[in-house]
Amino acid sequence: MPRKALWIERQFTFDLPLTMFPNVLERLRGTPARVEERVAGLMSERLRARVGEGWSIQETVGHLIEVEALWIGRLDDFAQGLERLRPADMSNRRTIDADYNAREAAAVLAGFRAVRGELVGRLERLADEDIARTALHPRLGQPMRVLDLMVFAAEHDDHHLAGITEILGAQGGG
Repeated sequence: MPRKALWIERQFTFDLPLTMFPNVLERLRGTPARVEERVAGLMSERLRARVGEGWSIQETVGHLIEVEALWIGRLDDFAQGLERLRPADMSNRRTIDADYNAREAAAVLAGFRAVRGELVGRLERLADEDIARTALHPRLGQPMRVLDLMVFAAEHDDHHLAGITEILGAQGGG
């Protein structure tokens, strides 16, 4: 199986029709359940174990919590009509500083479900013209619409779900 690409290596073509909004919204809405299902029944030691220099499973879920602030902030950027979206903190300082391994797994999972619910709720309230707004993505250097931000976020979710699967495999089983 080919290795998972680093997130910063990913390139995107943003060409989905706006009619795909409900489908992508459901994909975002479903991520907390997918994460919960993937880690169900795992002992806390396994959730907190790191493989090499990477994050643990619990820290990976914590990262998904932290990055929700970026997605919501970028929705604010669109709403304000900014030409360029705010950049991500590629050092992931917030994830590191939050020390998710010191927390209970149930609280981390519930935290992700809660912040994703906020994002989904906000997206549900958008009008059609809001979904089509565009701004420049700072790292990719290309324009994206709100719909494209949603796809980007969903791909980011899947990237980290694949990472959880890799961690489980390295630990000796899925």
